[in-house]
Amino acid sequence: MSIDQGPLTATPSRRWAAVGPWFAFIWLFFLITPLHVGWQARDTAEGVIGMAATLCFAVVYMLIWVRARGMIRLVEQPPASFVAPYLAVLGLLAAVMIATLGEGGIAGLVYVAVACVMTLPTPAVYVAIVCIAGGVAITGLVPGWGSQIDTAFAVCAASAAMLGVRSVVRRNVALIGAQHENTRLALADERNRFARDLHDILGHSLTVITVKAELAQRLVDVAPDRAKQELADLERLSRDALADVRRAVEGYRELTLPGELARARAALEAAGIEPVLPQSTDEVPSGLRELFAWTIREGVTNVIRHSGAHRCEIVLTPRSVTVHDDGHGRRAGNESGSGLTGLRERAGAMGAVLTTRTGSGFELVMSADREVTS
Repeated sequence: MSIDQGPLTATPSRRWAAVGPWFAFIWLFFLITPLHVGWQARDTAEGVIGMAATLCFAVVYMLIWVRARGMIRLVEQPPASFVAPYLAVLGLLAAVMIATLGEGGIAGLVYVAVACVMTLPTPAVYVAIVCIAGGVAITGLVPGWGSQIDTAFAVCAASAAMLGVRSVVRRNVALIGAQHENTRLALADERNRFARDLHDILGHSLTVITVKAELAQRLVDVAPDRAKQELADLERLSRDALADVRRAVEGYRELTLPGELARARAALEAAGIEPVLPQSTDEVPSGLRELFAWTIREGVTNVIRHSGAHRCEIVLTPRSVTVHDDGHGRRAGNESGSGLTGLRERAGAMGAVLTTRTGSGFELVMSADREVTS
């Protein structure tokens, strides 16, 4: 019989998969009573058949655990193709035990009730428990048999215990699933952060490299010395970009506000755009320096790529940084790009606000209402 149940919430550990069947095997101890009754009547057909039915009953009961590979596999509702054959065989064997061994065979109904709890959906479980416990109690009316109230109670107690175990396992599986989901979300967030950092780092460097490569190509015939200088800058920039990528991969961020202003000046001049930059960064609080550095990097990269500007001005205050150009001002198509999206994420994480304005050029403003501690 196949027990393919589709995807489960969690998979049991190897240790529990091995221990689970032994946990069930211990409780087969109570089948000693019907075996003892059969052994006392071993000279009769009923005694032999009763012992054989009891042993087969134990094997089928254990198969439910072994084939299901432990209790955790039973947390999700098994299909009817798995449940029906086992329960039908268990019920038939229990009936044979009662028919051949009499009162001693009733112990098998306790295991049938537990098997129902293991495999049936919750509404059906309660119906099965009531029916089995009621049937056991009624057998006390059979002439010559004693009261079976204690066995009926055993059916209810064993079923309740199994329901509790199954409930605990369900919650544990749900907890494991939640932990897996939290891990997945954390990994996704880390991937997004790394992708954002990689874009911010390489986007700027590759833009400058492209501009210098185009300039060197135009100068190679008319100004060879200047072309050589540009090619030397290309080599230096490519090495810097490689070093930045390595730092990002290693998890380090060595972005500095003065360093980013120096890079902005070199990049703008290489693109033929006049830079107007602040002379000092001392008034910017340390908690905002990295955020402002990323803002300058993204803003200058967009100026070089999209603005068609002749002049770019960067203004620093203790609570804001502004990157303004005198280009055509039409940047709407780029405002949803990954660069500005990543910058907005950085701003939101630090309680700052990123705004853009168009008019006489394009303006990118990062502002913070309060100082952010590093």
